[in-house]
Amino acid sequence: MPHPRPVRRFLTVSSSLALATAVLVVGHAPATAATGSAAPPKSTADCAALAGLEIPKRRIGLPTTGAEITATTTVPASGTGPAALPAYCRADIAIHPVDPDAPDILMGLALPEGWNGKTMMFGGGGYNGTVPNLGQNVPFGPVDQRTPLGRGYATYASDSGHQADTGRHPIASLDGWFGQNDEAVRNFSGDALKKVHDTARYVIGKAFHRKPGTAYFAGGSTGGREALAVAQRWPRDFDGVIAAYPAWNAATLDLYFGRLTHEFGKPGAFPAKEQQDLLAQRVLAACDGDDGAEDGVISDEAGCDFDPETLLCDDGEAPGETCLSREQVDAVVAADSSWKLPYRVASGERSYPGFPVLSGARMSTPTLGFGTAAPADPMPVTAGYGMQFWNQWAKYFVARDPQISPFAIDPAAPGKWQRRISELTAIQDVNDADLRPFARSGGRLILVHGAADELVSHRSTIDYYQRVQRVMGERATEKFSRFYLVPGANHANFPPVAYSAAYDSLTALEKWAERGVAPGDDQVVADGNAGANRTRPLCEWPTWPAYVGGPVSEAGSFECRG
Repeated sequence: MPHPRPVRRFLTVSSSLALATAVLVVGHAPATAATGSAAPPKSTADCAALAGLEIPKRRIGLPTTGAEITATTTVPASGTGPAALPAYCRADIAIHPVDPDAPDILMGLALPEGWNGKTMMFGGGGYNGTVPNLGQNVPFGPVDQRTPLGRGYATYASDSGHQADTGRHPIASLDGWFGQNDEAVRNFSGDALKKVHDTARYVIGKAFHRKPGTAYFAGGSTGGREALAVAQRWPRDFDGVIAAYPAWNAATLDLYFGRLTHEFGKPGAFPAKEQQDLLAQRVLAACDGDDGAEDGVISDEAGCDFDPETLLCDDGEAPGETCLSREQVDAVVAADSSWKLPYRVASGERSYPGFPVLSGARMSTPTLGFGTAAPADPMPVTAGYGMQFWNQWAKYFVARDPQISPFAIDPAAPGKWQRRISELTAIQDVNDADLRPFARSGGRLILVHGAADELVSHRSTIDYYQRVQRVMGERATEKFSRFYLVPGANHANFPPVAYSAAYDSLTALEKWAERGVAPGDDQVVADGNAGANRTRPLCEWPTWPAYVGGPVSEAGSFECRG
């Protein structure tokens, strides 16, 4: 989702020689190396000439039956300011499977005019199934800076090897039908990343008569898992990785979603939206001021001490806008609590740490969190995203029976399904904490997670980062990686959100990977909510921003403590 390599070094060249001189990257081919052509390098792709180009299977690092460009489109320049995009050639590409019953991997590649010699691969989200926007920003990216394509990057992304159908599920990223095919599951779980990277690299070489110099990957959620997968499995392919709110232990998270489905599916256990709002309000009232400022954001999530029993209805009081029933309180506590797997799985994962329900996550966020309808069979489309995710996983990945009920498989006692579940953890849990090969090859990693994430627990990212520190040592980990928590930020800035994280991680990564300038203590995250006009220091975990005086809207009024 190895062996020692020297740290990459870069050769600075004048702009007049930029098209003829290599930017040397150890572990990558020189930027001036032509791909089967002696033509001089160029900065604009001939879009029409690329149509129909075939990519030999030998040029792709994992088994396929080759690939081809199925269409090319010349896209004119558009937008102004931070939204400006250059004119570019879009190539649509199909990578063909080995199994004739498996779907193609469909990918898009944007080749901009004035290409800067760099590439950015984007990850997907949910079950993927669609080609992401090639002009998008990195996750939690700044609203006042240009996107990678706007900066002149060649960008690319894929559907990870299957095509979602909103006829099967109205939310494309929740269509898990492909789980019935082994090759499609392996592609989704990580294999497609290598196939897409190698294909893009080949086409870029053909288009510009030179190979790319610096290569980056950015993704959040499923894309965050994919970001960690490329660092773990192909440590020389990318110079830098941005992994935001990563669902790295994907199968174990699916099991946790299954647990929540069973808990909230019990009679009387599901809290209505007004009760979910009550929960969020009570937690905020209890912990908002712990950082010294009452500003709608809980900075010290781990230090928030809220007793859920205070939500319990008094004798004779009916559950509603002012209180929760015993069954509802118990379900909320279960969602917040760590859950230990009662059996062994092949990936070695043993537990999932629960969501910060009682310390900041607003679980009434539409679609995400608990949803607005209790889980049921058939599963409502207004149930929580994670519960719908479990429904798809249980049907297509585990049982491979679209008719099975989401309640037919108990994640705590799966019976005949236990072996299949274990097999899936080995494929889907991207949990190798030994990132020494990536670090030795010069790779740089920025991890970012919102401390109020209601879909992928930031506690899980803490768990993974601590594993890396144990394997590599804290000093070695600090040399190649940074891990930041953003208080108040939820999953993917899904509205409404207390703090819409906007951090220029790409510029920080460029400075680190290309110039050796590591992110310092002066990193700042803005609030991208309309009209918010506030900033906070971006505190490296385990620290958090504490108010020390001055305008509450300014980062300088806070310091990182912990």
